[in-house]
Parts: sequence; structure tokens; C-alpha cells
Amino acid sequence: MDRPRIIVTAVVLALLGAIVPIVAMFHFSWVLAVQEEHDRLALFANLAIARADISLRDATDALREIDRFASDRCSDGHIARMRQLTINTRAIEEMGYFENGLLKCTSWGSTEGSVAQTAPDFTTRDGVAVTARMRPLANHDHPLMALRYKDHNVLVDPVRFVDVIVDPGTQLALATNQGILLGTLNGPDSARIDKIIAGPGKGLDDGHLFATARGADWTAVASEPESQIVDSVRRQRLLLLPLGAFIAAFAIGTVVWLSRRRLSPLRELQIAVRKREFIVHYQPIVELRTGRCIGAEALVRWRRPDGSLVRPDLFIPLAEESGLIAAITDQVVAHVVLDLNRLLVANRSLHIAINLSPADVETARILPVIEKALQHTGIRPRQIWLEATERGFVNIDSARSTLIRARELGHSVAIDDFGTGYSSLSHLEGLPLDALKIDKSFIDTIATNSATSSVTPHIIDMAKTLKLKIVAEGVETQAQADYLLERDVDFGQGWLFAKPMPAAEFIAYYRKMKQSA
Repeated sequence: MDRPRIIVTAVVLALLGAIVPIVAMFHFSWVLAVQEEHDRLALFANLAIARADISLRDATDALREIDRFASDRCSDGHIARMRQLTINTRAIEEMGYFENGLLKCTSWGSTEGSVAQTAPDFTTRDGVAVTARMRPLANHDHPLMALRYKDHNVLVDPVRFVDVIVDPGTQLALATNQGILLGTLNGPDSARIDKIIAGPGKGLDDGHLFATARGADWTAVASEPESQIVDSVRRQRLLLLPLGAFIAAFAIGTVVWLSRRRLSPLRELQIAVRKREFIVHYQPIVELRTGRCIGAEALVRWRRPDGSLVRPDLFIPLAEESGLIAAITDQVVAHVVLDLNRLLVANRSLHIAINLSPADVETARILPVIEKALQHTGIRPRQIWLEATERGFVNIDSARSTLIRARELGHSVAIDDFGTGYSSLSHLEGLPLDALKIDKSFIDTIATNSATSSVTPHIIDMAKTLKLKIVAEGVETQAQADYLLERDVDFGQGWLFAKPMPAAEFIAYYRKMKQSA
């Protein structure tokens, strides 16, 4: 082989050796950016599914409640109740009553003229007839969705079904699984949405990245222009190219691993909520003076399909941040009713304490959920205690309103983990509370020389001043129990008495304690 040919071959191989890694880096950087955007869009689509389920449930609950209202239709009381449900239900714009197929009155008063019922596009599994698009008399330019149950209907702004916070430039669309478009956010093209719904779960179409999520009743599509990621891809390439093929491959692997680790917990939690993987364990609460079991705290546990349990501190913060805590709390309520219905009916002095999230304390969303769950069970509201941590009292006025409503319904209300937040005596005095639970961290300091050991008697004295029942959490030694009993603390909860246990074990424990009393 002559020298020129050797030089040419060497140059070609050198060029290939330089070009191939560069081309690979260009390709990998683009693939990585698109994958990350698809995952993020899929998250938005799943949030839209969850938002739609909540809006439909809220509207359905309001329709069923007004259907049960015992009053003459279109009377002042009936119209006032429709108005109240409209105001209190975030998803509803207006509620109306139809007689003989014509609108007779709405939540704003009696009607004149002859507004006929619209033909539904489909009917949900709960028997609610849905008209995806109708133009109200007041505003023909803004179509609303109509939901009808028996002789009542509600009008819902379709935006409520996609009421999700997204990044600028991100578009959302929600449709039924039959392809009927219900609502959009940031104006996606309807023709493109129709094509995407009928196609794969994620991809690139007409210059737009998209990802879909499918629920029991809905299909959600999140999309954004392809140009949204051009700048980030360009910057990533400039960083990757000088590092070479090996470092670039390592960096891509690391980014993929980190992104999956960041998103995977939320995806798993969403699946767990959808598949109802949450169970409840019950930790007994005993009367310190008699040793009698007077109730239990319902503690949520996440049981994976393999049987392993996930600690609440590993998923509750994520659930609260993502808004999934509402669905988890609803499952806890359902479990309590299913697990302990017969026991609670047979033992009227027994109560179960359910923890409320800060969002539920602020919005009172959970109260109608509990009220509905207790219907026809024989369980009395006073047998369901509601516990709220100090984090739920950031908006003190909203919290007070929720607690007042809870007590009006018959529930007792306790402040949980007291001493770990920022509640002051003035705050407590202004809140309608029945009990105060001393956090375990303060119980642990009893009979020690800890700097915070003197705080516990002050908390006890403060609770007595406010005439609140006192529950000591985390009691683990007899010395702690004796100390609390000497200071007239009412109740104790902790491993000294019993660990949290499944429903069957708690029922057996309670019956055994009752027989030995």
C-alpha cells in the first residue's frame, strides 16, 4: 500500500472515529430531551385525568344531594339550596330544575320562556347524562357542559375538567374514551387532538410533542410545540460533544436514571391510588385511668402488590404535594367504614380518629365525603374523630370554618402532633377543638434531663385551661404512663398499650380488653 493510500485511509478512519461519536451525541441528546418532555407531558395528562374525576364526582354529588332535597320544587327553599350547592361546588356554574322537559327554575331563580332539555352525548356509569357542548342563554359565546341527573342539571365550565397548572406553551385536552372532546386548556387544535387520541400514547405530530393518559372515563392529551425544546437541546449538545462518546454515554445514562428516579415515585403513587393499594392499621387509644380501650387512630399504609408496606413518611409528602392526598384520605374513610362498621354500631362509646390533610382542613372537602360514607351504616358522626395537624391552621379563618362545620355534623375535632408546629395559645382559643394530642417527641422527654422536658407539663396545663381532652402519643414505658396519669391526662396511645394493627387484630384486641374490663 503506497503512502498516499495509507494517509487517505487513516484520514477516513479518523474522520469516522470523530464523526460517529459526534453524530451519536447529537442523536442521544435529542432522544433524551424528547423522552424527558414526553414524561413531563404524561404527568400533566395524568393530572388532568385526576382533575376531571374530581370535577365529575363533585358535580354528581351535588346533583344527587339536590335530588334528595325534601321541598317543593322551585320553592324559595329549593332555589336557595340549589344556589348554595352551586356556590359551594367549585366545578358548578349553575344548577337548574326541569319539569316536563322544560327548565322551570335555576339556582338564580324562576325562569321565563321554554328552555328544553338537551339530548345527552353520553351517560356515565353513575347514571349522569352528559351534554359535552351547549350554549347557555346568558352567554352564547362560551359553551358549557351540561350534566343531568333525573330532573336536575348543572352547567359546568369545561375548563374545570382541565384545571391543571401547566408550563407556558403546554396545551391540554380532555375527551371521553369515545372521542367526544370535553375541555381544553391553552387552545390545542381539535383536529390534531382527534388524531392523537386515536393513535399511540406519545409521539410527535405536526410539529408538536404529545403524550396521552387514559383513565376509566377520560382520555387526556398534553402537547407542546417542538420548538419548546430546541434551545435546551442545543445547550445540551454543546456540553456533551467535548466530553467524547464515553463521557457522553455516561452522562446520558445518569440523566435518564435521575429523571426516572424523580418521576417514578409519582407514577407509582398514581397507580397505587387508582388500584386502591392503601390499607388502614388501627392503633388503640386507651383511657389511662382504667386501661379501657376507647378508640383507635386510623393510620394509612401503602401495601404494594408484593405485600411490602411503604411507610407513610415516604409517600404522604408526595401525596400532599401532588394533590393525591385527597383520594388517599377518601380511601381511608372507606376502609374505616368497611372494616369497623359492625364494631362501631355495637359499641357506641368507641371512636375512630381519622387524620385530615392541611388541604382538607382549609377547604372542608372531606366533610361531605365522610357524611356520604356514613349514610345507611348506623355509624354515628360522633364516633368519627377528625385530627388535624398544626400545618392545617396556616389559614386560620378557613380552618375555623371547617372545624365548626365538622362539629355541627357531630364529629369531635382534635389537634394532632401538638407542639411541633407554630400554634399559639391565642390560635387554640379561637378554634373549636375537643381534644389535644401531645406529640411523641415531648412524651419521650418524660423523666429525662432533656432541655425540652419541661415543655410537656406546660402543654398539659394549657390543654386543661382550654378544657380540652388530652391524648398522649407515643407512650412506650410505664414510667411515662404513670407520669401522665399523675397529671390527669385522659388518654394514651403508644406501644406500651398496642402497636398499630390490621382491622381483624384490632377488633380481637378491643373485644379482649372489653371482656377483661
